[in-house]
Amino acid sequence: MTASTLLSEDHGPVRVVTINRPQVLNALSAEVVAELTEAAHQAGRDASAGALRGLVLTGAGAKAFVAGADIAAMSTMGEDRAREFARQGHALGELLARLPIPVIAAVNGFALGGGCEVALACDFIYASETARFGQPEVKLGVIPGFGGTQRLLRRVGLARALELCMSGAMIDAAEALRIGLVNRVCKPDELLPAAIKTCETIAQMGPQAVAVAKAVLHRGADLALTAANALEIEAFAGLFTSDDQKEGMAAFLGKRPVAFTGRPDAGSL
Repeated sequence: MTASTLLSEDHGPVRVVTINRPQVLNALSAEVVAELTEAAHQAGRDASAGALRGLVLTGAGAKAFVAGADIAAMSTMGEDRAREFARQGHALGELLARLPIPVIAAVNGFALGGGCEVALACDFIYASETARFGQPEVKLGVIPGFGGTQRLLRRVGLARALELCMSGAMIDAAEALRIGLVNRVCKPDELLPAAIKTCETIAQMGPQAVAVAKAVLHRGADLALTAANALEIEAFAGLFTSDDQKEGMAAFLGKRPVAFTGRPDAGSL
């Protein structure tokens, strides 16, 4: 992948993509959003080919994951351009959510505004002890535009999402963990290794089952319980036609190491 604002490095089956604009605290610009979108598309292609089993997003430097959007660029936008910019951000979030592999945000510093929204679009958030989170858009006379209002309320509940979005308050990693915004808090030098290790652990599981589990959880979150349970039943049954199901159960019964051959593709669900 060739990108001017990103760095990409593979660690076996896990890819680490780093937003590399430390001079502006990795602020999101239209170029960054476009390049992140292409990186996500490439991750999907590589996952379907069996070459990739996990994706980690992080920011360059110790100060910021993404400290927000590029305010200078946003200040000149009119309504139409703002709508298009928001649509691009939402498309990126949907793409990350639909990847058939785990996506972990390794938040190493400030994750404010659009940065918090990118993290929220990932499956898990691991945070450094120095991380800070917030949706401060109301201080600029706007609201979150990359899915922040909706993903935040689904992760932490309506009351806490209202408080964060209406006050513009910034919270530290410990508070983010307490309210369920992040999954784990790590020492700064242990953050990236922890995220990679989790992806490596998931990479040892049945790839088709992992992809389907992710899809069922994401889709079921927006359904009534009865419909979500019906989705689970069909997804569970469907996996009994897969080679990975046969191999996984045969390996268990035969007391031998498992050798999955499936590809992480939940597109048929």
